[in-house]
Amino acid sequence: MATALGVAAVLGFQGMADGTEGSAGGKGPGEAKAFSADAEQTGPVDGETYTLAVKPKGKGEAVVSQQGTDLFGLLGVSWTDPAAKVTGTIEARSRSAETGKWSRWIALDPVRPGLDGKRPGEHGATEPVWVGPSNGAEVRVKGGELPAGLELKLVDPGTAGSAKKKGRLNADPAAFATTTATPGPASTAPQPKVVTRAEWNADESMNSEGPIYLPGSKIKAVFVHHTADAAAYDCSQSEAIVRAIHKFHVETNKWRDLGYNFLVDKCGTIFEGRQGGIDQPVMGAHTYGWNSESTSVAVLGDYTASGVSDAAREAVSQIAAYKLGQYDGDMNGTTQLVAGVDQTNYFHTSFKAGTAYTFKTVSGHRDGYNTECPGDSFYPQLDSIRTSGPAARLKIATVNGTAAEPNGSYKSTGALSVDWSTSTDSGRISKFDLLVDGVSAVSTSGAGRTASTGLSNGTHKVQVQATTANGKVSTSLPVTVVATVPVSHDAKFVPVAPKRLMDTRIGLGVPQAKVGPQKVVTLPVAGANGIPGAGVTAVILNVTATNPTGNSFVSVYPSGTARSSASNLNVTPGLTIPNLVVVPVVDGKVSFYNNDGTVDLIADITGYFTSADAGSTHVSFGPKRLMDTRAGLGVRQAKVGPQGVVTLQVAGANGIPASGVTAVILNVTATNPTGNSYVAVYPSGTTRSSASNLNFTPGKTIPNLVVVPVVDGKVSFYNNDGTVDLIADITGYFTSADTGATHVSFGPKRLMDTRAGLGVRQAKVGAQGVVTLQVAGANGIPATGVTAVILNVTATNPTGNSYVAVYPSGTTRSSASNLNFSPGQTIPNLVVVPVVDGKVSFYNNDGSVDLIADITGYFAK
Repeated sequence: MATALGVAAVLGFQGMADGTEGSAGGKGPGEAKAFSADAEQTGPVDGETYTLAVKPKGKGEAVVSQQGTDLFGLLGVSWTDPAAKVTGTIEARSRSAETGKWSRWIALDPVRPGLDGKRPGEHGATEPVWVGPSNGAEVRVKGGELPAGLELKLVDPGTAGSAKKKGRLNADPAAFATTTATPGPASTAPQPKVVTRAEWNADESMNSEGPIYLPGSKIKAVFVHHTADAAAYDCSQSEAIVRAIHKFHVETNKWRDLGYNFLVDKCGTIFEGRQGGIDQPVMGAHTYGWNSESTSVAVLGDYTASGVSDAAREAVSQIAAYKLGQYDGDMNGTTQLVAGVDQTNYFHTSFKAGTAYTFKTVSGHRDGYNTECPGDSFYPQLDSIRTSGPAARLKIATVNGTAAEPNGSYKSTGALSVDWSTSTDSGRISKFDLLVDGVSAVSTSGAGRTASTGLSNGTHKVQVQATTANGKVSTSLPVTVVATVPVSHDAKFVPVAPKRLMDTRIGLGVPQAKVGPQKVVTLPVAGANGIPGAGVTAVILNVTATNPTGNSFVSVYPSGTARSSASNLNVTPGLTIPNLVVVPVVDGKVSFYNNDGTVDLIADITGYFTSADAGSTHVSFGPKRLMDTRAGLGVRQAKVGPQGVVTLQVAGANGIPASGVTAVILNVTATNPTGNSYVAVYPSGTTRSSASNLNFTPGKTIPNLVVVPVVDGKVSFYNNDGTVDLIADITGYFTSADTGATHVSFGPKRLMDTRAGLGVRQAKVGAQGVVTLQVAGANGIPATGVTAVILNVTATNPTGNSYVAVYPSGTTRSSASNLNFSPGQTIPNLVVVPVVDGKVSFYNNDGSVDLIADITGYFAK
């Protein structure tokens, strides 16, 4: 903590055996050193404090004669009366246990009495100093009146692997355990990894009083220190140094606990200091007169002659940002602190008890007390720490024009407009993201302070996230927005002959331009191209991505709502990828988002759902294989050649009614292709449009869902080039009769993610493994009456060539595949899967893969 004026000139540095300790980087190479951490160590470490009397010599002098000792690593001198003035000098030196050499003389700085409040049995003491593994000591005291009871304290922090004896367990005192039951306030900055007291093997049997907390329960400033150690250290010894400081503060100073709230080593490891909870406003003993409104972080080492490492600076920045972010503090700001005592700091500024003074929110020890700490070289580095944190004081100001409070709840009919504020300059911020349920819905520049989006029906957590130019992220405390969006039930299907609505290559439906990175194009659908202007609840589109310049994904979602994290197409340069989407219609439009690079997008409609006009109802059927050119099922046994067409009878065959069938839902698979080609599926008896339903390359197997109108009872399949085998599996059809199910737009909403354990257990699906997802009666979907669900299923992180089949739980899986993929690919595909027992099953054939499922609607009776 305190380093006396002029101490730096007489500090002796004791070199370590491998010669690497003076570096600012990571752990030194070579064999483990005395007091090094042991990965197998559990429980408190058995340390020891040795006491040697400092014997008076007369004429104001006293000594501990040069002598051998047991192994120790830290030393300090104490005396009986804490108020006794030490007007002379106290110096010590130690003998390295590794080299046998004596260090130079080390000046020891007396600690200000009362730093941890008025303590029964408190002693006067110097600051403890780490000298490294030592087995010899010598002390000399010169000048002035000697305080009574002078003793040299030598602390052995314990060798890793030496467990506590006599049943002394690593248990927290009752006072400590009860006070941390309630979590501390949430922070706008992430909590960094902190080595807990249990992990650095604190001997909690020394701490019987439990912690105390700041009187105002608010941290207003962070005071930064160095420990002014005399010896360099290897980072594997950091835990031992922390244990030694803990032991000295409690057993020698008679303090309640270790004085610092947090400690950081030169490798950037953060250690929990004084007990009471990492997330709590614990009152420490670190900066005389200012402890009651602040926290502290001390960097292990002496930084008088050289500054701290980049790793240590980053660690100080992270813990300071986290603690200040809990209390709406700004690392690069100022604050008002009330002086607890009359005193003068290092810069000769006088403070009067009870008066408020302005401090930088991140201050050095010398700003509050007359000390060189945190060192002449470290102190100037505080400026870079102040500006290294994430955006500060980030908070949502209004929700839809209403003043907002953290964790407040607000209502919406679907529209969302959010304003926010931050105390960080816009120039330091690269972007803001409006998060809806943890997913970015809108991004703005660093100068942005407002954003708008739409919400789907339900309760949403809304936050604003800021990313600074250095990559640091802070996130506002959340608000809850309950959206009541009118949901259209009992919608019926109206098939239309495939018709192109959008083509960015020619400016059809939207401007003529590729869609750039993180850009959106919005297509009017209701009231255009023969589609009614009112009553349309969802549209079925075959969307094609072509001419992509980078690896990217495309998401199709209802305009006027927040985009979810679902992807509908994943693209790579040089490929053309189609996929079917069933997208709800909220404001009459549909939006298309491209994540990276540029891409042309095409959209062809094959039907829509309406609540206003007569239409078709849905009948779940299958899954059942209707066509396979490999076996001559449904059509003749032969590959489909270049520009060849095969036509499949659907109405009046395989149990499908002969009349009333308006459209069929087919999972179509292309396999064994000999060339780059595409397949178009279209109503027999009509002119084929330019739309493609599957695009493929030689050697690939590609499935895709199609909803194809039925005109003359048949469906036609066209192959453009080369030869290919085609397979078609039916999962349902639409009928003009009212006996089927109607459509309900729902979502988009994520129901399953094996990566996060959402909906199913958190684990990849292994070879020939099955996961089963509850759909009916969960996530707002009715428990009864649901006949089929519409899911966008994505396979990601596959380890082998495989396929995934999605089928009704409670039935036998057919041979149909819904997604085919290779290692490293991310592949989405739409499925309309019947619901038999309220669940849907997902089968993976080979390797392991993560699966994601997003719902966009369901059919119900």
